[in-house]
Amino acid sequence: MSDDVTQYINKTQPWQIDVCEKLRAMVVQTIPDVEERLQYGKPHYLKNGHYAAVISVAKDKISFMVFNATDVPEVKGFLRSLGKGERKAVDIKDGQTVDYDALAGILKETTAAL
Repeated sequence: MSDDVTQYINKTQPWQIDVCEKLRAMVVQTIPDVEERLQYGKPHYLKNGHYAAVISVAKDKISFMVFNATDVPEVKGFLRSLGKGERKAVDIKDGQTVDYDALAGILKETTAAL
């Protein structure tokens, strides 16, 4: 685990710290040899040198984005497309129930070929 990422997470609101730590643990469990680093001011996760996911904290939400997601369908109200669909993101707000297992499944699918 990167100390820079830990510092980034610890500067957020208490509910955001909890969600970020759970996302972080889910990523590490899903991608065993994942590289974690703070890049462009946000926690990025790489597999074999390729972008796999990023966590972005805003004032009232956390966005979890996966890369290489062209073949992953958008799910209205849960998973939205970014760009030309090669990236997909989930927005998490305070008090929202998060399906970490579903996110792990998506991440596993998007990183299988990396």
